Amino acid sequence: MTQRASAALNPAAVYRSPLSVEDYLAARMISSPICLYDCEVPVDGATAIVVSAAETVPDLRAPVRIEAMAGVVEDRPSWEQWRDLTRVGHGTAAAMWARTDLRPADVDTAQLYDGFTIEVVWWLEALGFCGTGEAGDYVDGGERIALGGELPLNTWGGQLSGGRLHAAFGHTVEAVRQLRGEAGNRQVAGAEVAAVTNVGGYEAGAALLTRR
Repeated sequence: MTQRASAALNPAAVYRSPLSVEDYLAARMISSPICLYDCEVPVDGATAIVVSAAETVPDLRAPVRIEAMAGVVEDRPSWEQWRDLTRVGHGTAAAMWARTDLRPADVDTAQLYDGFTIEVVWWLEALGFCGTGEAGDYVDGGERIALGGELPLNTWGGQLSGGRLHAAFGHTVEAVRQLRGEAGNRQVAGAEVAAVTNVGGYEAGAALLTRR
């Protein structure tokens, strides 16, 4: 519901109409406990991300810095073989945090992979925004992860409402827009640090982007 509310502020989002708790609970089941609105919305589209050494672009208008990033291949090489799906991003998150002095409390907005709703839950726990098993309480009511909350989450609507490009390009583009102050009426005030993740499990990746 929170991501749909953010999508309403994104003119490029696929689903912009309000989604109530009642709408969500009435949706048809796809594979229990995942219902229709727990699934990403594939779209045709394109985006471009230019990565360069900092010294080659001294005059850029609003460069965004990669503070830390990680991708860890761990456990078994197929989703259905994983022994504990609740830990699909923990190794990657730990490797990323080991490469920076920043900590979860420093993050101003999180753009977390949401191929399915449950993946956002896993990433919130893996990145240390809350403890393992605590994400339900962490997001309860939606205020903490809404615009203006403690951790504005998937402020463009995410893949659940904004639409899915491959991997997490939509999340990365939104993080860059937020750090540049270019997100319009969904802008997170004073955003300086953004967390971005993609997929999970053996494909998991995470990054911290900053405008410093």
